[in-house]
Amino acid sequence: MYVRFSLLALSSILFLVDPFAALPTFLAITEGANPARRKRIARKGALTALIVLCGFAFAGETLFRLFGITLAAFELAGGIILLLIGLDMLQAKRSPTQEAAGDTEAAAQKEDAGIVPLGVPMLAGPGAITSVMVLVGQAQTHWQMAAILISIAVTALICYLVLGHSNLVVRVMGLLLVALAAQYFVNGLADLGVISHPVE
Repeated sequence: MYVRFSLLALSSILFLVDPFAALPTFLAITEGANPARRKRIARKGALTALIVLCGFAFAGETLFRLFGITLAAFELAGGIILLLIGLDMLQAKRSPTQEAAGDTEAAAQKEDAGIVPLGVPMLAGPGAITSVMVLVGQAQTHWQMAAILISIAVTALICYLVLGHSNLVVRVMGLLLVALAAQYFVNGLADLGVISHPVE
């Protein structure tokens, strides 16, 4: 039960924060920056996401009581937000709930964009915040709460590693794409009978 809840927490938070989707924007924001500055911005973004998501994890129940919101109502609202994000992901585009138009251009002109807009809302956006608060509402034991906080910390670490080593990540992804393209060429030539099918 605890393992299943932990995997649910990690997967839902990580997929909604989605550092890989933020990668193109991060590269645009840090264009021309040296590796040290890129890592500094990535670190600030990851720490900001960590603090914001942990803050909502601890304050979620208090906010519910303060505004008279039931968990069921928040789950319905959260479901709508997650549906919209999911539909955008199916179309391979970044959701406006995570990145508004003009954010990239404005951030590129800032001295340090690690906190805003990278940390919030690109990483810790409405979808991730909603997911954390719903998970906290469903948590019934201290172990489940700990699993949520650990999932947030792991997600923040992955954000730093992906963004802080963005050049390496982009090159590896480029290498994989080149290899995939080469495989398509080989398959196409084999299907046309130009070459024999390679033995696997």
